[in-house]
Amino acid sequence: MKFSLHVSTRVSDWQLVKEFEDLGYDAAWIPDTQMMWSDCYATMALAAANTSKIKIGTGVAIPGTRIAPTTAAAIATINQLAPGRTFLGIGTGHTAMRVMGQNPMPLKEFREYIRVVKGMLNNEEVDFTYRGKTTALVWQDHGEGFRNTEDQVPIYIAANGPKALELVGEMGDGLVSAFAEDADVLKFSLDQINKGADKIGRKLPSDFYTTSLSNAIVLRPGETLKSERVIDAASSWVVTGIHFVYEIWRWTKNDEVVPEYMKNIWEEYCDHVKSFDLPEEKWHQRIHQGHCSWCPPEERKFVKPELMEGTTMIGGPSELAERVRGIADLGLSEISLLPGLHHVRDTAKDFAEQVIPLV
Repeated sequence: MKFSLHVSTRVSDWQLVKEFEDLGYDAAWIPDTQMMWSDCYATMALAAANTSKIKIGTGVAIPGTRIAPTTAAAIATINQLAPGRTFLGIGTGHTAMRVMGQNPMPLKEFREYIRVVKGMLNNEEVDFTYRGKTTALVWQDHGEGFRNTEDQVPIYIAANGPKALELVGEMGDGLVSAFAEDADVLKFSLDQINKGADKIGRKLPSDFYTTSLSNAIVLRPGETLKSERVIDAASSWVVTGIHFVYEIWRWTKNDEVVPEYMKNIWEEYCDHVKSFDLPEEKWHQRIHQGHCSWCPPEERKFVKPELMEGTTMIGGPSELAERVRGIADLGLSEISLLPGLHHVRDTAKDFAEQVIPLV
């Protein structure tokens, strides 16, 4: 089992990646969300230039905001700075696009985008269509030091829905998914990935790479799910989960997408959104407020024990280690923690020092 952290992409926080490396973490994922954070590639470049072991990649890259050759060039540039320890996490753009009031990239376009990026990173000539015109692309050679396409950059595709998971099986080097540390979610994901691979006759390796996005809180003596520190530490990831589900629910009009542990707060949360002091066409400016960084004060009331248990790994060191070992046995390769901005150092340190040695 590998362990990593996601970092809210603040360019001045590149030092966190060095701290994670010193704590023994395997990777750092840097998100790509233009309306919220700094540029992910600028942040990764600083981290790559100041580390030597930890893997660094996008968590995840957004295709709707950059054309495919631009993404290929950007990640190949990071690979020049961190050869052999660079990866590309990529998704359709659930949050990054929705905070602009736009939809994620359709899967048909996403498939084509990945094809172009993958071909370029493999130094192949690829057909690329832009504004209705298709041309053949090859890298221009200006000498050494501009990019690294010799050391492989694995592509980890973000997916939770069945069709997107099938695409992972067809084209991905691995999966990155929310809440896959849950055994049922992981089994469903792997079944759909294998279905996609079977569709094109692809033989997946037995150790096909899978990463779960989660958060973890190591309880201190006497603490419970009602302790203020625990609620504070859990809150940003809990409400991010609510926002994620709400957008899917609003898009699909399907009540089945709401997890059981959210149902008790669902009506109240929907009323909360309707109370925004914005017209509905501007709700996108508010829904994802604080995304993965902090919990809006007015949403703290939704951080209930059942939501904390449903979204976050919480327990004593031995309890968490046992849970990690169990999900590793089911096929999970990596757990990536997403603490809030004010808890990232404590979470990283507690988990590295108290849980990972027991795993």
